[in-house]
Amino acid sequence: MSHTLSSTERARDWHIVIALAIVYLICYFSMWKGIGTSGKVVWFTALFPYVVLGVLFVRGITLPGSEMGIAYYLQPNVTMLWEPSVWQDAATQVFFSLGPGFGVLLAYSSYNNFHNNVYYDALLTSSINCATSFLSGFVIFSVLGYMSCKSGKRIEDVAQEGPGLVFVVYPEALATMPWAPGWSVLFFLMLITLGLDSSFGGSEAIITGLSDEYPIIKRNRERFLALLFGFYMIIGIFMCTNTKDQSQGGILIMEWIIVYGTTWGLLIAVFCEVMVIAFLYGVGQFTADVKEMLGFKPGIYWRSAWTVAAPVVLLTNLFLQLMILSSFIHYKPLVYQDYAYPTAANVLGIFFALSAASCIPIVGCYKLYNAQGATFSQKLERAMTPYRARPTQCEYTPIGGRNASNDIIL
Repeated sequence: MSHTLSSTERARDWHIVIALAIVYLICYFSMWKGIGTSGKVVWFTALFPYVVLGVLFVRGITLPGSEMGIAYYLQPNVTMLWEPSVWQDAATQVFFSLGPGFGVLLAYSSYNNFHNNVYYDALLTSSINCATSFLSGFVIFSVLGYMSCKSGKRIEDVAQEGPGLVFVVYPEALATMPWAPGWSVLFFLMLITLGLDSSFGGSEAIITGLSDEYPIIKRNRERFLALLFGFYMIIGIFMCTNTKDQSQGGILIMEWIIVYGTTWGLLIAVFCEVMVIAFLYGVGQFTADVKEMLGFKPGIYWRSAWTVAAPVVLLTNLFLQLMILSSFIHYKPLVYQDYAYPTAANVLGIFFALSAASCIPIVGCYKLYNAQGATFSQKLERAMTPYRARPTQCEYTPIGGRNASNDIIL
């Protein structure tokens, strides 16, 4: 890619723009009537990828050279565990596949009955997530082994990191198989349904949070949803660009957003959530809340894990954060294949990455400033005390102007 990021505004690939518009129209009409409509669509978008995954798995393991790819997959290089970027990528992968930190789980769970068995849901969801990721590894690496056998290259030379693996390497492998059009249609239908599913979850998290804070949005859901997907469309158009030499420039913008928009802010947010629940809200109170919902306390395993192992886990998390901080100190500018991003793009990316996490101290300072107390220590103690432990629970005026009695109280 011998082009620069600044040249991507020259042309639009209107075929991709039209396809993007169609996808967002599907998302809009799937969500505009609320969770009841999108919930029915999710039955298809969530289950169809498993059907395709199973078909691709069977096809993959029957290809010549697939055993080399599977062997490579099952024999990892353990020395890479000393690389901070590996832990960072692993944490990001778990967050993306399972959903903590994005608000999606909170948004969907808010529609459940208060006594819904979250204990069972958490175990089932985590197990399915891990099993799906493990199965997907066989689907990917069996085909990479086939590509290695066909091209005579090593597997690590065939594979690409990031979107190149999904949009370049795997489609190239499918194109060499018998009945290539059929396999390609199945594969990209799976990608579309996965994308729709992710868009449903992320958008519903935004809509639910803002609707609870501003009731006018809830009363005008269709209009707000149209504005939201219109904003998505504007951002997406920048990724539908070609450069003067007709090479794909939009992939550079997408890679920039993937790297800088989904790493630091997400890790910091989840780390703060764990710290607040474990040390401020308290494991004892959390256990009591679970009993209030389910009718029984978590078993001895869970209680001992939270009370004994939680500090160890938090120290481990702190160690990982220091490792990630080390990678930030030894920061390397973003590079995609043979294209080096300009300094301005990297500087802007760092600010973009930390913008989401900056909301945590900003809101914290706002709450501290408005807390009751004559001295700073009194305000700090008051702000760090859970609502249920306070003499009065109507201390703050909600930002959205709601009645304070409607606030969710932890």
